[in-house]
Amino acid sequence: MRLLIIGTLDGQIGAASQIAMARGAKVRQAEDVPAGLEVLRSQGADLVMIDVKRDIKGLIDSLEAERIVVPVVACGIASDASAAVRAIKAGAKEYIPLPPDAELIAAVIAAVTQESHNIVFKDPRMAQTLKLAEQVANSDASIMITGESGTGKELIARFVHNKSRRSDKRFVAVNCAAIPENLLESELFGHEKGAFTGAVARRIGKFEEANGGTLLLDEISEMDVRLQSKLLRVLQEKEIDRVGGNQPVKVDVRILATSNRTMEDEVRKGTFREDLYYRLNVVTLALPALRERPLDIAVLADHFVKRYTEANALPNRSLSAEVKQMLTRHVWRGNVRELENCMHRAVLLATGAEIGPDAIILSGGSVGTNPDPVVAQAANAAAAVMGGAKVNLVGKTVAEVERDLIIDTLSHCLGNRTHAANILGISIRTLRNKLKQYVDEGIDVPPAGGEPERAGL
Repeated sequence: MRLLIIGTLDGQIGAASQIAMARGAKVRQAEDVPAGLEVLRSQGADLVMIDVKRDIKGLIDSLEAERIVVPVVACGIASDASAAVRAIKAGAKEYIPLPPDAELIAAVIAAVTQESHNIVFKDPRMAQTLKLAEQVANSDASIMITGESGTGKELIARFVHNKSRRSDKRFVAVNCAAIPENLLESELFGHEKGAFTGAVARRIGKFEEANGGTLLLDEISEMDVRLQSKLLRVLQEKEIDRVGGNQPVKVDVRILATSNRTMEDEVRKGTFREDLYYRLNVVTLALPALRERPLDIAVLADHFVKRYTEANALPNRSLSAEVKQMLTRHVWRGNVRELENCMHRAVLLATGAEIGPDAIILSGGSVGTNPDPVVAQAANAAAAVMGGAKVNLVGKTVAEVERDLIIDTLSHCLGNRTHAANILGISIRTLRNKLKQYVDEGIDVPPAGGEPERAGL
């Protein structure tokens, strides 16, 4: 873990550094916020500890403006309660009193670095996928991980990294669907100062951050074709060009990529380069949907119940036999992500020691065991929209049914685009494109709710 300390921590920087290094952290120190930002741009960090007397709000604002994601912890003398309040209000995740306590710093480092990446499974289909993943993990081959949204593609990517000979190096993930097209190139390859408006200083990209380790290109099918050609060159030449730079930079990175689409279809449509696809697709790990591995449903449900009872400081609760039958019959369009949300909700709604059917809210209601996935998805969506009543779709075009499904799902989610996209099993970019099309056609679209959205979409 890489720790950056900004300021002197009231003269306690030496003690704090020794404690952190004893816990395996690599420590860098910067005198003030501008110097700290330079370290973050050029080398990155996993955690920032900042003297409460420094400009915490300025640091947080700069991190947001430059899209640098790193948790910030403020440190100050124990008696200064007002400074602690100001630090938290400014955006600090935690406040550590000084002089530093070894156990407290160790706990903060553990909380930041501990990630819940355990893969819980019982079904033979998932066991086969993990066996193949472990078999190819120790190579440097690029791997394409495919599967529906919510099946755990990033978990598998981390599993591959942790089983590889690069496990002691960094694992860096980039969501290609979440970053605007005009910024993704800079995010991947970095940029030089003045390369574009807002480029206030040189900044390394994700390829350089992951040098020696693994880079995950999440939802790579959302990447613009023009950027795909630059990515292909990087894979062939093993060097990147920073935006605005004129000197190539050598990189040694193992590439993993994920997609919730059928990549062969994207190649045929011309939205994904065939040569890049074959360059990435040395090995394919196809994750089965949750409905295709029914033996995993109960064990995952128990796992999430335990996690969220502990997280919410609630008494231990178990699932009733009736609930487990309900969960097994459900289609799980949102896969493991949907099951996790369902169990989190059930833990909060349950009133007794056992979680019964009254605490279970299934999206679209339950359906018969092992139905055809496409038919089940349409049936569940229609039932959710119409409160369980049958819906007559005869006489409607496919485009009309799709439009009604998207808009009604969005209404059901109170305008939250991310939740609606997860339920529909499409990317947020695809959803936004559809909504823009509907707006252009003069169709009313539910306003955005529960999340920041661009241009009302």
